Amino acid sequence: MSTRKGGGPIPPWGLTVAAMFSVQLSSALSVGLIAEVGAAGTAWLRLSLGAIIFLAIARPPLRSVRRPDILPLLGLGIATGLMTIMFLAAVERIPLGTTVAIEFLGPLTVAAIRSHTRRALAWPVLALLGVVLLTEPWHGSVDLLGIMFAAIAAAGWGAYILLTQLVGDRFTGIGALSLTVPIAAATAAVVGIPQAAGHLNWGILAGALGVAILMPVLPFVLELKALRRMTSTAFGTLMSLEPAFAVLLGLLVLHQQPTIVQFVGIALVVVAGAASQRGGDRKPPPLAEPATMGPASEPLSVNGPGQEA
Repeated sequence: MSTRKGGGPIPPWGLTVAAMFSVQLSSALSVGLIAEVGAAGTAWLRLSLGAIIFLAIARPPLRSVRRPDILPLLGLGIATGLMTIMFLAAVERIPLGTTVAIEFLGPLTVAAIRSHTRRALAWPVLALLGVVLLTEPWHGSVDLLGIMFAAIAAAGWGAYILLTQLVGDRFTGIGALSLTVPIAAATAAVVGIPQAAGHLNWGILAGALGVAILMPVLPFVLELKALRRMTSTAFGTLMSLEPAFAVLLGLLVLHQQPTIVQFVGIALVVVAGAASQRGGDRKPPPLAEPATMGPASEPLSVNGPGQEA
C-alpha cells in the first residue's frame, strides 16, 4: 500500500474522524453497561481499565512532577472523573446526540470568553438555540435531570480544557494520562464502586474493557497521529462534527430517531463549533524543563468525554 507524502496511508482528517467515531461508539455501547452497573459504575470501570492500559504502556514520570504541578494534575484528574460520571448519567436519561450537544456548550463558552470579542459570544448562543431545538421543550416531555447532568458535564469539559492547557504547557504525551486517568478512576470509584458492587461478572468486565479501548485509548493514539500532521485549528474544526457523530451512533446503535427539527438543532451546534475555531490558534509557552512526559511533538489530548477519558 502506498503512503501519502508527509504521512501514513491514512490522511490526518481520516484519523480524526476515526477518533470521533470511536468516542461516540464507546458512549453508545456504554448504555448497556449503565443498565447493569449504573452510570457511576460504568464510569469507574471504563476509567479504571483505561488507566491500567495507560500504565502498562507508559511509566508515570513521577520524578518530573514539581510541587506547582500537583494541583493542576489533581484538578484535571478529578474534572475528568466527574465529567465522565455526569456524561454517562445524562446518556442514561436523554438521547446521546442531545447529551453531546449540551456538553459541547462547555468548550464553546470557554472559546468565546477567551477570544475577548463580542462576536465570539454569538457561537455559544447559536449552539444553545440548537440545543433548544434538540430538546423540543414545547412538547412538555423534557427530562430536566438529564439536561442538568449534561450541563454539569459541559462545565466539566470547560474546566477540563483549561486544566489540560495548564498541564500541557508543562508535560506532553501518554505519560500525562498515566497520571491523570488513575486520578479520574479514583474519583469515579467513590460512587462507582458502591453502585457496581454485587453486579460484576466476566461479561461486564469484558464489555467495560471494550469501551475503555474505544475511549480513551484508541482516540488518544489516533488524535496524536492526526495532530502531528495538521494545525490545531483544522483539528478543532473537524472535532466540531462530534455532535453529528453522536446523533449517527445514537441512531445506528441505540435506535434514537431524531426529528427534522432536531436535525436542524444538531446542524446549528456543528456550525457553531466550527465557527468558534476561527482564530483559535494558541502558542503554548516552552516547557519549563527538558524532562517531559513524552515526545515534544505529542500534545496532551483535549478530547472530551464522553469525550473525556
